[in-house]
Amino acid sequence: MSRRIEIELTSALADGSWTWRAAGARKPKGEMQGALLPEGSVVGDVIKVEVEQMLDGIEVQSVVKGRSRADVSDTLELIPSSEPFQEVIETRAKRDRGEGRGKRDGRGKRSSRDGKRDSRDGDSKRRDRPHFEAPPEIPQRPKPKRLRPGKAHRTAVLADLPEEQRPIAELALQGMSAVRGRLKEDNAKLVADGKPEMPEAAVLKMAEDLLPKLRVAEWLDRADAALDQMETLDLRDIRSVVAASDDSIVARDESTREVAAKLKEALVQKQAEELKLWIGDVEASLEVGRVIRALRLSSQPPKAGVMFPPDLARRLGEAATQALQPDDSPDRWIAVLEAAAFSPIRTLLAPATPPTSINDDLKKTVVRLGPPLPQVAALLGIEVPAGTPRPKPLRPQYRKDGKGRGGKPGGDSRRSPRTADST
Repeated sequence: MSRRIEIELTSALADGSWTWRAAGARKPKGEMQGALLPEGSVVGDVIKVEVEQMLDGIEVQSVVKGRSRADVSDTLELIPSSEPFQEVIETRAKRDRGEGRGKRDGRGKRSSRDGKRDSRDGDSKRRDRPHFEAPPEIPQRPKPKRLRPGKAHRTAVLADLPEEQRPIAELALQGMSAVRGRLKEDNAKLVADGKPEMPEAAVLKMAEDLLPKLRVAEWLDRADAALDQMETLDLRDIRSVVAASDDSIVARDESTREVAAKLKEALVQKQAEELKLWIGDVEASLEVGRVIRALRLSSQPPKAGVMFPPDLARRLGEAATQALQPDDSPDRWIAVLEAAAFSPIRTLLAPATPPTSINDDLKKTVVRLGPPLPQVAALLGIEVPAGTPRPKPLRPQYRKDGKGRGGKPGGDSRRSPRTADST
């Protein structure tokens, strides 16, 4: 099944293909056909593509043309409502099939064959649905922005070079393989025209001598952009720039040391701020009764290996357990279990009584989530086969037209539980 990701172009190969890596990260990475790229694409461009997971790696299928989006900083503030949720009341007319359809009178009322008014237009019976108080909404934080580096340092380095060296320097930015490929092609054309070949060793030596300056300039462009965009930048991009500062070529240059020190200090501060916001978001969701959202947030720490606060873990574990009542629907159980299986409090999930209704979807979910939630499988009396692999979180599956199942955006690979969005 295809999915969409953002990739960064890293080099152009001699055969017309390009190498890429996930934007802001080292992996995944791979190669793609140059014919898929928009005209004028250069190394360092970040584009959105549609990919498929093949046996030998990830294959890029097409480039997705994005839409212009409004600035997320101009979003409206969502204020929780204190008014109680009004339940839905459905009214249906009673129908007596034994009396036949009858005729309508002058007022449009239906009468039975014996002249009596049809019971469908008579007294109706109300059926009140179960009362449910929806938890109040909480404001959502703007999505972090991805790094958009400039080209000031790289342009300055190219401008200082002799004109005859600039084409080689631009190729060197794409990697030495690009230099070798272009050199081979140009020499083949010169031989066909009866002209002397370019000295391969001298050209490669020139490219290798230019590469350190170009690599440093490219890193400085990314570092300056990271410092300027630090407030709204995604942590993954900041970490990738900091990690690149330890590269031997970058680290040896004196011009990078001060910038690298500022960037590392800013990363530490940014991680501390993101950690506070993360814990605050979990607490806010838990306080308004949105247990599933709190569980999902708890499984997404801003930094790997961060310890979840014990007091908050105990509260979240108790709330998640209370969210699994015997008379709740299978969809409700599925939604809570899917969120809890990847939360740091999964071992604290301890419902005392199994649900009264267990369907096939719930059984399949419990078998799939058996490794992280063995206590739930035992409670429901469902045997998890030995060797069952540890599950991964479900991701939305999209059709080629950008819609999910049933023609709705964001369709899941499994039927979405009706209670997931309300808690």
